[in-house]
Amino acid sequence: MSKQKDTVRAFYEAILNQSDKSVIPQLTTEDFVMRGSLGLVHQRGHGGLAVYMDFIRASLGNYHCEILDMVEESNKVCARMCYSGTHQGELFGYAPTHGKIRWDGVAIFTFAEDRIAEVWALGDVDAVIKQLAKYLG
Repeated sequence: MSKQKDTVRAFYEAILNQSDKSVIPQLTTEDFVMRGSLGLVHQRGHGGLAVYMDFIRASLGNYHCEILDMVEESNKVCARMCYSGTHQGELFGYAPTHGKIRWDGVAIFTFAEDRIAEVWALGDVDAVIKQLAKYLG
């Protein structure tokens, strides 16, 4: 496994799955950019990533990211993902349903100086919204 792929695994496991903000400076550059698809679409820097994490955790309890595949080329890693969680806070205008949701996505990581400089995450938002609406009947 490459160092960049190891860093992507650490990003998901420590930062997103375990909500460990202490490793953010070790894994990401100071001018890090996060482009997510669930909300707070564009966040910058270590503080921006922490805000994004807090938003995700407030919206989705038991939030978990599973890496299904990774492809690496030069300073980029692409990860095919499966995301899941329990809807416990407002998301896309839906009040908490407490239903379990799951969706697929892809994240593209760009590296600089052996750390992640940018993540562009594209999730299947339509699948998320359909699942939330289903719980409301």
